[in-house]
Amino acid sequence: MLALRDVTVRFGARAAVDAVSLDVADHEVVCVLGPSGSGKSTLLRVVAGLQPVTAGRVLLDGADQSGVPVHRRGVGLMFQDHQLFPQRDVAGNVAFGLRMRGVARVERAARVAELLDLVGLPGAGRRAVAALSGGEQQRVALARALAPRPRLLMLDEPLGQLDRGLRERLVVELRQLFGRLGTTVLAVTHDQGEAFALADRVVVMRDGRVAQSGTPLEVWQRPASEFVARFLGFDNVVPGTVTGRAADTVWGRIPVPAGSAQGAARVLVRPAGVRLGDPAGGLWCTVEARTFRGQSVAVRLRPESGPALEAACALREAPEEGAVVGATFAADEVVVLG
Repeated sequence: MLALRDVTVRFGARAAVDAVSLDVADHEVVCVLGPSGSGKSTLLRVVAGLQPVTAGRVLLDGADQSGVPVHRRGVGLMFQDHQLFPQRDVAGNVAFGLRMRGVARVERAARVAELLDLVGLPGAGRRAVAALSGGEQQRVALARALAPRPRLLMLDEPLGQLDRGLRERLVVELRQLFGRLGTTVLAVTHDQGEAFALADRVVVMRDGRVAQSGTPLEVWQRPASEFVARFLGFDNVVPGTVTGRAADTVWGRIPVPAGSAQGAARVLVRPAGVRLGDPAGGLWCTVEARTFRGQSVAVRLRPESGPALEAACALREAPEEGAVVGATFAADEVVVLG
């Protein structure tokens, strides 16, 4: 469906996108993830035709898009700020792209009704967009983007302005909707939870380049580098020397999975792999802080030596602040980073 080949975008001496190659298959949902300035939004604008490339090619269904304007690429766009027309009602907004394409009035009305039902706003066609909540406006924007049946739907921080609870509900609904419609989607976001819940494949960008690409499970379980690990929120990363099935670190000897690369490396211990018990049975640590996170508690530990260490505990198992505990490590939650 979509192929990027060595795409580069330069603003003066700075490469916002640097020789990126990426494929998106039919019916695949791909989320490009990265911090501000990583190049993810520029990449989306390139595919849409809103940003010319300095070098490289964009192909849709095998056809080179050089010189093809936005309105002829057959793609749909949905932005973070909705960009709805305040002077039009809901139906007028959803039908806008269809009207521009000369679709007959009766067919437009049927398509609008179908889409409003799909996005959970049945019968809302006559409502003013100013009277809608943020979540409802986002649904209207999605219906408008889907109305012309785009071969590729592109989302730019689609849920960024919504509160956390609404975002979590909508991302599940979007995933189900795209599955029913068979929509091919390229989305960009800085929100890891949103990307991992929505995508078939996650692409992590850093400084205009692809740092890692894989299924959400692959990226989460095996970050390709320290940058990816820290971007995903894993801070338990220390230098070490791997020999056999263990790594020598400032936190002592840490077991590593079979087949881990040997020699000097950066070693990640996910918080779930830090097990707390009697001080005599592991790395001696003092509990510095506890942060409640729904059904679990993040426990910040201060070891005898080395940087702070984070553990994840069940609510009833979390030690009190100031307590002294012993930390041990589970090999299946350890990653030797590239």
